[in-house]
Amino acid sequence: MFGIVRPCAHRLGERLKADWTAHLCGLCLALRRDHGQLARIVTNYDGLLVSVLTEAQSGPVSGGRRTAGPCALRGMRTASVAQGEGARLAAAVSLVLAAAKVRDHVADRDGLLARRPVAAAARRVAASWGRAGEHRGAAVGFDTGVLVDAVDRQLAVETVAGPGTPILTVTEPTETATAAAFAHTAVLAGRPDNAEPLAEAGRLFGRLAHLLDAVEDRRADALSGAWNPLTATGTPLAEARRLADDALHGIRLALREAEFRDGGLVHLLLVHELRRSVDRAFGTAPVCAAHQHGAPPGPYGGGNAQPAAPHPGRRGFWAGCGMFFSLLCTCRMCCAEEYEGPWSRKRRSGCCQWCDCSCPGGCDGCDCCCPCDG
Repeated sequence: MFGIVRPCAHRLGERLKADWTAHLCGLCLALRRDHGQLARIVTNYDGLLVSVLTEAQSGPVSGGRRTAGPCALRGMRTASVAQGEGARLAAAVSLVLAAAKVRDHVADRDGLLARRPVAAAARRVAASWGRAGEHRGAAVGFDTGVLVDAVDRQLAVETVAGPGTPILTVTEPTETATAAAFAHTAVLAGRPDNAEPLAEAGRLFGRLAHLLDAVEDRRADALSGAWNPLTATGTPLAEARRLADDALHGIRLALREAEFRDGGLVHLLLVHELRRSVDRAFGTAPVCAAHQHGAPPGPYGGGNAQPAAPHPGRRGFWAGCGMFFSLLCTCRMCCAEEYEGPWSRKRRSGCCQWCDCSCPGGCDGCDCCCPCDG
């Protein structure tokens, strides 16, 4: 389960936790129902934001939720899950981007994909996902071509980027793709006036996603010799942090310009949890008291995060998929103090270990129109 927005269940509170689970399971089940079991591996935390945004604008609609049967990932419990256009758009976006990721791994001959039979099978899977994502996107009026174009341009931009290239030149394709997906939720929800502010929020979210991925991968990429946008452009960490903080502020302002029927979960995820994601990536996130003993301050003087230790090289795509299911089915992604990332092999903390909240809605005294349960 990848993505930069990984909320702790304890911070969500009962109502928002139920909503979050509904969208997460809704995306997973939409992928399985329409595209088979294998497609479930592209379920990701950030993709479900599309479903969350759609429902937050439209409010509860008839047929928008259904009761799903028992699932091992929910402790064999049933659950109310989201369905409808928001979930289908989230599935389309996830499939198209996952297809592009598989193609990149094949081109780079990563791990098992260096073997021709495996690479051929991966290409067939990527092609199937790409067609399915295009078809699903068209069904909800979304042209996935903007995503494919962004992926293609990303490779071209990275090829020519070097010292002195503005880092925002490198993040632009990601920004464009996420802006289009966020804006289309306004169309699905019947709120066209929200398209512009949500496009801005999506653009800045894409910037953050790219920056945080680069920050978290910087040491591993240096060890393996892989391309990293911060290293390639000579962008200092301090500048990356400044841009990340500016993006956080911009998202907050953009969301104020949009109208929501129930914006509680959107606000918690795109304001509070994004802030924590930035702190976590830069090593300035506060941690539970149990993790603070002996922990040195983060690189910016305010956190208790341990510095990342060197780790083995990345797993190949299929090996990472196997490890992903192992981590997910054993609940280590949620409950373990630490686990090894399925693809990156980076040390990560289980999402329920970051319990620094002071109210169930996670607002921490926020002064910005937050309708949390606290």
